[in-house]
Amino acid sequence: MKKLLNTLYVTSPNSYLSLDGETVVVLNQDKVLGRLPLHNLEGIVAFGYTGASPALMGECARRNISLCFLNPNGRFLSRVTGEVYGNVVLRKEQYRISDMPDLSCKIARNFIIGKLFNARWVIERFTREHPLSVDFAKLKKVSAQLLHSIELIKNCTTNEQLRGYEGEAASLYFSIFDDLILQQKDSFCFNGRNRRPPMDRVNAVLSFVYTLLLNNTASALETVGLDPYVGFLHTDRPGRMSLALDLMEELRPVMADRFVLSLINKRIIKEDGFIVRENGSVEMSDETRKIILTQWQNRKQEKISHPFLEEKIEWGMVPYAQALLLARTIRNDLDAYPPFMWK
Repeated sequence: MKKLLNTLYVTSPNSYLSLDGETVVVLNQDKVLGRLPLHNLEGIVAFGYTGASPALMGECARRNISLCFLNPNGRFLSRVTGEVYGNVVLRKEQYRISDMPDLSCKIARNFIIGKLFNARWVIERFTREHPLSVDFAKLKKVSAQLLHSIELIKNCTTNEQLRGYEGEAASLYFSIFDDLILQQKDSFCFNGRNRRPPMDRVNAVLSFVYTLLLNNTASALETVGLDPYVGFLHTDRPGRMSLALDLMEELRPVMADRFVLSLINKRIIKEDGFIVRENGSVEMSDETRKIILTQWQNRKQEKISHPFLEEKIEWGMVPYAQALLLARTIRNDLDAYPPFMWK
């Protein structure tokens, strides 16, 4: 269990939540894992199917404490709330901001600054760790260009400008992505981003991992009471989780791209784990998909120091931390949204 910004995260899938007076008790097979007074909490997020006692659910509803249930992989299942819940005010403010170009651009700008900062970090780390295996000058040049893009984005006043700079920066970043693949080059080559369907093994894995990250991000937004379908950068479209796509932008390089590169460079996935169709599209085998899911879950359990919160959390908690910070920004508890900028 982990308390983060007045929200209790219960990550053990076999934990049961109960009420003892005015305290939430986390149990695992009758063993008490922890206790926390309800008056200290704004929300409780439980991963797993074991559940919570009706008494706790009722007390959370009465106190306007959001009680959310996610499956062990982080997919949103449900939320327990009372008759009146403050999230309606939060969502109304979210909708208001999404309809105001200047306010939505202010938040969207920081999503993309975080994305490019993290993309630079991925490149810079490769130049430090593998100076003799990569084209050092080429990677340093792209890193410098991304830094310039960040400076341009800081002065963006419209989402149209922002999308233009982001598109140029993404092209730069993916232009050297193949240089970051150091092993199995014959089987895992990258000649640019393609999807629906992916036409090579790298794109097949990227698309799958992006979907995993998108689901985690959408669940994080749901847990804090935000609408994952109404974004600030990605425009509204039926069935598209626009805000989840917005929030995951800054997390793509460090949580998804870096993960995919490690799968390939450490030979965790291999050439024979993919199926090439007659039309040239590439699909993962069931076994490869299972391997990636296992590795993804393991990666999410690794701990880091959050650069803004300055406390230790698991990688899997990063989308939830950012969703909480975004909600606080929308409530005007923070002057500006602090993107996740990892070093």
